[in-house]
Amino acid sequence: MSNCHSTSAPSQPVSLRVRERIPLLALAGQPNVGKSTLFNFLTGLNQHVGNWPGKTVERREGSFSINGCEYGIVDLPGTYSLTANSPEEVITREFILRERPDLVIAIVNAANLERSLYLVAELISLDTPLAVILNMMDVARQEGFRIEPEVLEAALGVPVIPMTATHATGMQAFYQAVQEILDGGRIFTPRLPEIRADHRATLDEILNHIHGYVPSPYPENWVALKLLEGDTEITHLLQNNLPPEKWEAVYDLLRQHDDALLAIASGRYEWIGRLVRAAVVHPRIGQISLTKQLDRWAVHPFWGLVILAGILGLVFWLTFTIGSPVQGWLDAQIVGGLAGLANQLLAEAPFWIRSLIVDGVIGGVGAVMTFLPIMIIFFAVFGLLEDMGYMARAAFVMDNFMHIMGLHGKSFLPLFLGFGCNVPAILGTRVIDSKPARFLTILIAPLVPCTARIAVVAFLAPVFFGSNAIFVSWGLVLASMFTLVLSGALLNRVIFKGQRSAFIMEMPLYHVPDSRTIGLLIWQRSMSFLKKAGTTILGMALVIWALSMLPNGDLNESYLVQFGKWIEPVGRWMGFDWRLTVALITSFPAKENAVATLGVLFGSSPEAALAQTLTSTFSTASALAFLVVTMLFIPCMATVAVIRQETNSWGWTLLNILLLLVISIAAGAGVYHLALFIGL
Repeated sequence: MSNCHSTSAPSQPVSLRVRERIPLLALAGQPNVGKSTLFNFLTGLNQHVGNWPGKTVERREGSFSINGCEYGIVDLPGTYSLTANSPEEVITREFILRERPDLVIAIVNAANLERSLYLVAELISLDTPLAVILNMMDVARQEGFRIEPEVLEAALGVPVIPMTATHATGMQAFYQAVQEILDGGRIFTPRLPEIRADHRATLDEILNHIHGYVPSPYPENWVALKLLEGDTEITHLLQNNLPPEKWEAVYDLLRQHDDALLAIASGRYEWIGRLVRAAVVHPRIGQISLTKQLDRWAVHPFWGLVILAGILGLVFWLTFTIGSPVQGWLDAQIVGGLAGLANQLLAEAPFWIRSLIVDGVIGGVGAVMTFLPIMIIFFAVFGLLEDMGYMARAAFVMDNFMHIMGLHGKSFLPLFLGFGCNVPAILGTRVIDSKPARFLTILIAPLVPCTARIAVVAFLAPVFFGSNAIFVSWGLVLASMFTLVLSGALLNRVIFKGQRSAFIMEMPLYHVPDSRTIGLLIWQRSMSFLKKAGTTILGMALVIWALSMLPNGDLNESYLVQFGKWIEPVGRWMGFDWRLTVALITSFPAKENAVATLGVLFGSSPEAALAQTLTSTFSTASALAFLVVTMLFIPCMATVAVIRQETNSWGWTLLNILLLLVISIAAGAGVYHLALFIGL
C-alpha cells in the first residue's frame, strides 16, 4: 500500500488532533454488542477517556495500526437509534453528520440480529461509508443460529465481516476490509430500507417544501424522514430555517400523518425481516439455549437472590484471603520500609522536614496505597460480571426490592455501579425515564458502599475482628443495602408521594468475558486511583499534617486538636474521640482519607504499626460504630458535585447531604450503644 492516509480532509474540523493526517473510523452499535471489546482490542493502551464537550457522556478515542498505517478511532456511545431521545443518540448522529469520519463501523450482535440491525437501518441511510461487523458469532452458534455473512453482505450492499471480538477471530478480515474500503478497492451500493408505501407520497411532498432550506451538513432525505418521525431537534431546526409559509405547509402534512413513525418503523422492520430470512437459519423448535438454561437459576425469585448474595460473599472472601495479605505485605515491607529509610536518610534534617515526609507523605498516602490489591479485586470481579452479561440479571432479581421504594430493576443498574464508584452510579441514572424515579435513585445511590469505603472497611475490620472480618464486612454491606431500601421507601412515600414506574429491560445473552477488556478496565481504574492518591489524597494528607504541626509543632496544642476537640461532643455519641471524628470529616474529599488521616495522627513507623496502634487505642464498640458511619456517611466531594450537576439543584444536593448525615450519626450512635450493651 503506497499511501496509507490518502483520504481527503473533511470540511468540518474534528476534535481528534490526528484527523488531518490519518483516517478516522467511528464505532457505532447498540449496548451489549461487544463494541468496547473491539475498541479495547484495537487501541490497547493507546486510548483516551474523557467526556464529550458540554456532556457528561463518556468519550473514548484512540489509534491503531494496520501494516504500518495508522488510523484514528472513536468509540461512539451505545445507542438503539439515531432519534434525539437521549444525549447518546444526539452525540452519535451529530458526530457522524458533522465530523464525517472516513468509515462508520456498525457492530451488531449475531445472536440477536433482528434487534441489532435497527441501528444499521438508520446508519445505512447516511452518506458516510458503512461497514458491518457481525460480532459474537460464537454466541450465535451457542444459541443455535447459523448465519451466512456473504448472503447478508449481498442483501445489505455494504461489507459484512464476521467476528468474535473476545477471541480476536476475524481480525485479519477486518483489517483487510478497512484498508480496501479506505483505498477505494471495495465499492458497494447500499440497499436502503423504504418507508411504507402509504406514506411515500407524503415524504416526497416534505422533500419538495424543504429543498434548499436544510442547513449543512444534514442530508435533505434524512431530514425529511426525521420530520416524519417527529424528531424534536430536527423539527425545531427546520422551524427556524423554513419561511413561515413553507413551515406551515410542512406542519400541516405532519399533523395529517401523525402515524408516520409507525410507517417508517414498519418499513425498517420489513427490511430487517428480509435480511434475516435470507441470511439466518434459526435454531430448531424446542431447543433450549445456554442463556435460558442459566437464567432458570440466575433470575429465579429465590435462587437469584442467593446467587447475588453469594457473589458479594465471594468478593469479600477474595478480599480477605488474597487482598488483605498482599495489603499487609505492602504495609510492612514497602510503606514501613520507606518510612524507616526516610527516618535514616533524614536523621540530620530538621524535625519538621522529617515529620513532613515520614508522617505526612508516607504515613498518609502510604496507608492508602496499600488499598490497591483490594481495589483490583473489586474492579476485576465487577468488570467480569458486567462483561459476561450478569448485571442485567442482578437488576431483574432486585426488581421486587426496588418496588418497595417505588422504583424498578432499571434503577438497580446504576446502583450496582455504585459498588465501583458512586460517581458513575449517579451518572448512570440517566437510563431511568421517570424524573421522580431518577431523583430518588440519585438520593439513595451514595448509600451503596463504593470500593473506597469498602477498602477502608477491609483495612480496619481485620484489625478489630480478626477471622470474623469477612462476616462483619458482609454484614456492613447488607446493612447499607437495608438502609438504602428503607430510606428509599420513606423518601418515596414522603417526597415523591408513592409514585411507581414500569420496568422494561433488555437481557443480553451470556458470553465468555474478554480478559483484555477486563484487564484494561482494571488498569484504567487502578491508574485513576493512583492518580487520586498522588493528588487529592496527598494534598489532604499534607493539610492534615500541617494542621497537626501548627502553630508550634506540638500535636496536643495544634489547630487539628483544637478543631477535633471542638466537634468531639458529636463524636462521643458514637464512641469516637477527636481523632476518629477528624478522620471521618477528612473523608469528604476522598473516602480513603480516613485511613490517611489516622496514618498521619498515629504515625507509620515499623515499631508502631498503624493497625496495632488502633487496636490498643479504640474499643471494639467504637471501631464497629466507626465502620458503620463510614459506610453511611456523606459521599465524597466528587459525588456531591455530580449530584449537583445531575439534579441541577443545590436544594436536592443539600437534602442528600443532610439525609446521609442524620442517617450515619443515628446509625453510629445506635450501633455503639448496642455494642456496649451486649458487651463488645
